[in-house]
Amino acid sequence: MTGCRIKIVTILTACTLILTVFAPPALADIYRYIDENGVMHFTNAPTSSSNEFKLFIRERGKSAPSWYYSEKYDDLITEASKRFGVSFSLLKAIIKAESDFDAQAVSKKGAMGLMQIMPQNFKLLGLKDPFDPTQNINAGARYFKQLYERFNGKLALSLAAYNAGPTAVDRYKTIPPYEETEEYVKRVLKYYYSYKN
Repeated sequence: MTGCRIKIVTILTACTLILTVFAPPALADIYRYIDENGVMHFTNAPTSSSNEFKLFIRERGKSAPSWYYSEKYDDLITEASKRFGVSFSLLKAIIKAESDFDAQAVSKKGAMGLMQIMPQNFKLLGLKDPFDPTQNINAGARYFKQLYERFNGKLALSLAAYNAGPTAVDRYKTIPPYEETEEYVKRVLKYYYSYKN
């Protein structure tokens, strides 16, 4: 019977490790306790009276790595791509560069959601909930399409305008000489060509 218990515990441990590696980790530390029968117990809230639970997995700060989410929004991106006439690969590249597929992302400047929409653009783009993936992707696609038309289909200028604002691009008549914007355009184009292939 002991051999059976060890096998069950081993299977449970293997399942726990698989879930830990391949599923989004919970936003809490996980503690483990092995009782006198060799059975493992897991919790994210050990009782303060018990010193038997030991830290097993430490919270990593982000709900999941970007590879986990990289295809999660493909259906929504496809719909927005068709609706606004913007390449699927390009929209996905912008999302990757803007938020790394984190629907709850908020920048230091206050841009929100997958496509990092600034609050002053919410009303213009009909965005009510910036953290709703469908709304955010549609708003971002609509905004990018407006920029693309404004800059006569020049992709690099449109991307620069998405990052630095259209008035900055108008002022310089090229990609503004801001390191952040120059790097942003390069990064989006790199992702764009990788998603196209």
